[in-house]
Amino acid sequence: MIEGRDESENRAVRLTGGMVGGGPGSFIGAVHRSAASFDGMAEYVAGAFSRSYEKSLQTGKELGLDEDRVYDGFERMAEVEASREDGIDFVSIVVPNKFHYPVAKAFLERGINVICDKPLTFTSEQAEELQKLTEENDLFFGVTYVYSGYPAVKHAREIVRRGDIGDVRVVQGEYPQEWLAQPVEEEGNKQAEWRTDPEFSGRSNCVGDIGSHIENTVSYVTGLEIKELSANLDIFGEGRKLDDNAAMLLKFEGGATGSFWCSQVAIGHDNGLKVRVYGTEGSLIWKQEDPDHLEVNYLGKPKTVLSRGRDELYSSGEEKVRLPAGHPEGFYEAFANVYRSYLGALAEKKRGGDPDPEDFDYPSVKAGVQGVKFINACVDSSQAGGEWVELD
Repeated sequence: MIEGRDESENRAVRLTGGMVGGGPGSFIGAVHRSAASFDGMAEYVAGAFSRSYEKSLQTGKELGLDEDRVYDGFERMAEVEASREDGIDFVSIVVPNKFHYPVAKAFLERGINVICDKPLTFTSEQAEELQKLTEENDLFFGVTYVYSGYPAVKHAREIVRRGDIGDVRVVQGEYPQEWLAQPVEEEGNKQAEWRTDPEFSGRSNCVGDIGSHIENTVSYVTGLEIKELSANLDIFGEGRKLDDNAAMLLKFEGGATGSFWCSQVAIGHDNGLKVRVYGTEGSLIWKQEDPDHLEVNYLGKPKTVLSRGRDELYSSGEEKVRLPAGHPEGFYEAFANVYRSYLGALAEKKRGGDPDPEDFDYPSVKAGVQGVKFINACVDSSQAGGEWVELD
């Protein structure tokens, strides 16, 4: 079935969305808007794009929205949109971490589906409350862990799920960047300003921002749950209050072990997410900066490098391929794949169907809760001198 279309009646299902955040100068707001519209499944019709109403109006005008659907706050937006006969089907939340919880809660309580940037919340209790509201109100909650949207990552997941590389023994993940090697938060970099500020970012910067991506990508590919971890969070930037480098040792349920490293002061690295998975019969290696290729090794056989678009992938990856081989697919396409699955579930429900989660492969609120627990466990362990901390 084509997602977003009722084939039995050949009737398109129109989805409408709203956005909180994503005003003037926002990089991620534009990414969300592009991703949601990539497959023609949804359009944005409402928003509270900034804490400044004038800036919200400016963004609304640029997007061609009716002025009466541009709001001076997310509370008002949630209230009005929930009462409209043509109210939005979902809201995209693209504000700093501090506001994820209150914004998501306001919309969930009014019966509006949510898709939100990570990390989901500051605390596990807040995250679990959002999960409870989602389930009680029979809603859909997506979390934009974008790397789950790459076809090669989906193929890697299927390799592990089918047992092709045997039982997983060891997992390694790293995510080095250099963008905070200098004190750019003191030089007008808005992203750096709020990410290094505990009031807006929470208990962690580096682990919360990119370490959480390692955790989710590993969890997505392997299906493993972290049992306990030992972490060391560093602050190298003079005067900073939050981590800009971190290393973690992990023990997974079932006996596998692992190690993660994330850094925003690793000079020479742009966005170097890399995941290695070692099993009893083979291994996988995927690099975000070369996302179209997946290295697969089997015991006693030559190394294989699969190419997205050229080599046949398992169906979960193949159906997300957008371009022929040699035409690189990247961040925008992966983000659009997350939205495609999320909006597909909403469209199926809007038609009156009963969406099967297995058919709509996007990071759910459960993944968001898991990420928050991981971040807080890392901070707790580091503050206790690297003591092993269990994840409940």
